[in-house]
Amino acid sequence: MPSYSKYTVHTILRAIGKGSFGKVCIVQKRDTEKMYAMKYMNKQQCIERDEVRNVFRELEILQEIEHVFLVNLWYSFQDEEDMFMVVDLLLGGDLRYHLQQSVQFNEDAVKLYLCEMTLALDYLQSQHIIHRDVKPDNILLDEQGHAHLTDFNIATIIKDGERATALAGTKPYMAPEIFQSFVNGGTGYAFEVDWWSLGVTVFEVLRGWRPYDIHASNSVESLMQLFSTVSVQYSPAWPKDLVSLMRKLLTVNPEHRFSSLSHMQTSPYLADVNWDAVYEKKMEAGFVPNKGRLHCDPTFELEEMILESRPLHKKKKRLAKNRSRDNSKDSQSLISAGNDSGDFFFLSICLKKKKKTDLNTER
Repeated sequence: MPSYSKYTVHTILRAIGKGSFGKVCIVQKRDTEKMYAMKYMNKQQCIERDEVRNVFRELEILQEIEHVFLVNLWYSFQDEEDMFMVVDLLLGGDLRYHLQQSVQFNEDAVKLYLCEMTLALDYLQSQHIIHRDVKPDNILLDEQGHAHLTDFNIATIIKDGERATALAGTKPYMAPEIFQSFVNGGTGYAFEVDWWSLGVTVFEVLRGWRPYDIHASNSVESLMQLFSTVSVQYSPAWPKDLVSLMRKLLTVNPEHRFSSLSHMQTSPYLADVNWDAVYEKKMEAGFVPNKGRLHCDPTFELEEMILESRPLHKKKKRLAKNRSRDNSKDSQSLISAGNDSGDFFFLSICLKKKKKTDLNTER
């Protein structure tokens, strides 16, 4: 990352989540009082887990994209210990959290999620990006109930005519051709895999379980057998047009799968959708998260405060001690604190601070 050239000031409010590559907390920028989510990743752990390339690929992708139904990057920076990404803060929780809270989403709510994710995936495809991890855990709701796709740490970029080949994703949501390519050395896969994942996600959010009984422990070979022998059982209560659309998303052959906005717009189930209104967030959400509570697992905060060996709120004292010990006068970044609640200054600059636009005016 480049050297820093300007101050940004954040107050750390609380931890709200963690993923395979780091943790997330709510921060407030003091000069504007605007709140963000800040993802931070320990450099040493990234090196030990051989994850550095994935982290920088995620950063590279986030720097180049911006969409109303994505969780967008504002800026990034680093200090001696960690790398940080400051992104949109969405306080409505992810769909996994709400499923675990036994929320029963009605069809109208899920139909809107389907439309919003359709626009997000179609945009990513226009940018040559395969997300590779579309699932309820990675779809966040804002306070009005609109869906946003997040977590690009295993996403990849493919140019025209290229194919991806890596076995990447979360098994229950991975498309058959990903496993096929891994087992038989096939031709690889492309954007269609994200649309399969969207189909699995929509099915799960509507029914409460996934269309295939797949777990992380399943072998790749057994999954290939499963896709060739097991038929998806759709709810008899679903409208026939919805079932027809789900069949198009969960088609094993990617060549016959719905995998673009133009495909989705041919579905009778979506014939009444005003896509401009969806993009402009003018469609009323069928499920609006309770604004009186924080929609995340409270143990994240406890883990950060009690179990974490190098908690973020103690960073200022820890780094000051390290600098004193090393007698370093040329520190890469400067951190100072306002109080023991975790306020701290970062001398920082974004790798490529994006020009934020009015997301509702560009298509």
